[in-house]
Amino acid sequence: MTAAALPFSEAFFTDPHTVYQQLRDTAPACRSELPDGSPVWLVTRHADVRRLLADPRLSVDKSNGNGSWRGFSLPPALDANLLNMDPPHHTRIRTLVSRAFTPRRVEELRPRIQRTADALLDRIAGQGEADLVRDYAGPLPVTVICDLLGVPEHDRTDFRSWTDTMLVPPPDDRSAAARAVGAIHAYLRQLLAAKRTDPADDLLSALIAARENEDRLSEDELTSLAFLLLFAGYENTVHAIGTGLLTLLRQPDLPTDPTRLGSTIEELLRLDPPATVLLRRFTTEDVDVDGVVVPRGETVLLVVGAANRDPEAFPAPDEAAPGRAGNHLTFGHGIHYCVAAPLARIELEIAIGTALRRFPGLRLAVPDSDLRWRPSFRARGLVSLPVLLG
Repeated sequence: MTAAALPFSEAFFTDPHTVYQQLRDTAPACRSELPDGSPVWLVTRHADVRRLLADPRLSVDKSNGNGSWRGFSLPPALDANLLNMDPPHHTRIRTLVSRAFTPRRVEELRPRIQRTADALLDRIAGQGEADLVRDYAGPLPVTVICDLLGVPEHDRTDFRSWTDTMLVPPPDDRSAAARAVGAIHAYLRQLLAAKRTDPADDLLSALIAARENEDRLSEDELTSLAFLLLFAGYENTVHAIGTGLLTLLRQPDLPTDPTRLGSTIEELLRLDPPATVLLRRFTTEDVDVDGVVVPRGETVLLVVGAANRDPEAFPAPDEAAPGRAGNHLTFGHGIHYCVAAPLARIELEIAIGTALRRFPGLRLAVPDSDLRWRPSFRARGLVSLPVLLG
C-alpha cells in the first residue's frame, strides 16, 4: 500500500500542481491524511478519476463509510441533499429538479447577471483600484443565486452576511458558521412557505410545483436543494471568477473576444478548478485502482485538480490552449455531473468578459508573489485580487 502526506502549507496552497504531478507519476492511488486526521485515499490520474466518477461501487452516501470521515457538519434536513444520495433516491430528486431547473430558466437569467456585473463595476469605476474578489467576484454569484431562488431585495443583505460567515467564519468565533447555517436554514423554510402561498417566476416556486406523476419534493428536500444551490453555486463561482481573471492578467494574449471567450473559459476551468477535490466517495466493496486495492468502507477523494492536468489526457497540460480536445472534469462526470454547470458557464463568461472589456488596462496592483490563496485542500481560490483599473 502506498501512502503520501500532502504538504498542507502555504507553498502547497499557492502551487498544488507540483505535488499533484508527483502523485500522478509515483502514487496515483494512495493513502493520505487530512488536516483533521481523517484517513483518505487520493486518486489523481484523469482516466481513473473519470472511471470512478461513474463507478456505482463508489457511493456518496455516508452510511457506506467506515466512520472515519468527519467532513462538514450540517443539520439533517440540509444534509439529505443530492450530493449525499445514491440511486434510486438520487434519480428521483434529480428528475424533479431537472423539470424545474430548465435551460430556458437559466438562459433567462443572462440579462440579470449582466446588469449585476455592470452595476458592481460601476461602483468601483472611479476608484482607480479595487479588490476584485471582495468587490466583484464575491457579490456577483450571491446576487445571481438570490435572483434564481427568488430572495426578496430587502432580505439580501442578511442572506449574504450569513453566506459569508458560513464560508469564511471569523477565526475568533468557532460557532459562527453553525449559527449562520442555522439562520440560512430557518430563512429558507420561511421563504418556501411564502412561495407556497404566493408563487412567483423563480426556481423555488418551480421546484415546489415540479412533479413526476404524483411525486413531489418534500419540505426537507426543497430546503436541502435550495441550500445546496447556495453553498455550491456561491463558493465555486467566486473562486472561478477570481482565479480566471488572474490567469488572464498573467496571460493577456489568451482570446477573450465574445466569439472565443467560451473556449477560453473551459481552459480556465480545466487549469484551476474551484473545487480541486470532488465530493468524497465511499467504497461499497474492494476496488482496484491502478493495481492498488482500496478496501470496502474507505473514503476516496477524486482530485480533479490533478486529473485536469494529466498529460495522458491533455498534451502540454500546464499551458492554456483554448479549443483543445479532451474533457475536463471540473463539473464532474456521470450521474452527479453538476446540474448548475450551464449557469456557472454563463456567469463566468459575463463576469470575466465584462470586467476585461470595461477595464482594458486592468493589471495587478501587487507583485504576483504577494497574492494569497485560501488555505484549503478542497478548494482553489484567492483571498483577494488587488488590481489597478487602468
